[in-house]
Amino acid sequence: MIAHNVPPGLGEPVFDKLNATIAHALCSIGAVKGIEFGAGFKVGSMKGSENNDQPYMSKDGRVRFKTNNAGGFLGGISNGEDIVVKIAVKPTPTISLQQTSINMRKMKEEKLSPITRRDPTLVARIYVVAEAMMSMALLDSLYLARAYDSLAKLDKKWLRLKGPLKTTFGSG
Repeated sequence: MIAHNVPPGLGEPVFDKLNATIAHALCSIGAVKGIEFGAGFKVGSMKGSENNDQPYMSKDGRVRFKTNNAGGFLGGISNGEDIVVKIAVKPTPTISLQQTSINMRKMKEEKLSPITRRDPTLVARIYVVAEAMMSMALLDSLYLARAYDSLAKLDKKWLRLKGPLKTTFGSG
């Protein structure tokens, strides 16, 4: 999947990285068993000089990148490039062959004869679900960015603390 025109600056550097938010959304789909961004697992065999996405100034005055191995992120924050995500989806478990299973009432192995529909693949349905989940994660990040911008514009009188900020740990 590719998300185009994502503004730079979405996400946070530690707990709410945009790529972690997207991964959370996509891995919430039951059949998804793997996820990679940009060059993904291929980066494990690349040199730093091959993997680094070198920036340049575009003709319209924006910072762009010559490659997109990071898949549209820098430190978990969107960098303005396309967000590129690949997911691995398990094969459908409803096959037309008998399989061994456990009868939990009898606590015995039994042959399980298929009685449900036989889906040849999940791909036709999973793509729209994954696209929707990624869209929701991006929208959530856009809402958070808008909320942060609104907080930054608050009148100074709303920013005053009543006494010192204090955090305690333990019983004291």
